[in-house]
Amino acid sequence: MLLTQRTLFVLLVLILISLKSVLLIEAQLEEWCIADEQTPDSELQSALDWACGKGGADCSKIQKNQACFFPNTVRDHASYAFNSYFQKFKHRGGNCYFKTAALITGVDPSHGGCKYDYLP
Repeated sequence: MLLTQRTLFVLLVLILISLKSVLLIEAQLEEWCIADEQTPDSELQSALDWACGKGGADCSKIQKNQACFFPNTVRDHASYAFNSYFQKFKHRGGNCYFKTAALITGVDPSHGGCKYDYLP
């Protein structure tokens, strides 16, 4: 059976619409883990210490003279560490809980030269 140009065009449009829908769905699923604004610094520090220690987060970029050291606040450092842990372990049972000190966001928290990892 021969396909007419019109049929081919309709099929192409349907394929493009489907592809766009899949890409939009994937984009909406991007998640980062950040410190909860309402959590006291003392609790954030405790969770940050765990994430960078036993938790296994990569905290090298929040060290002095590194890309994510500034702003030099417990909240910002905790956000980076929480996200590092979450991205590294989310497919192996890890979560973004940290005893209620963290939450999920769909907004990329990267800023300036500090890039927060996102792993699909």
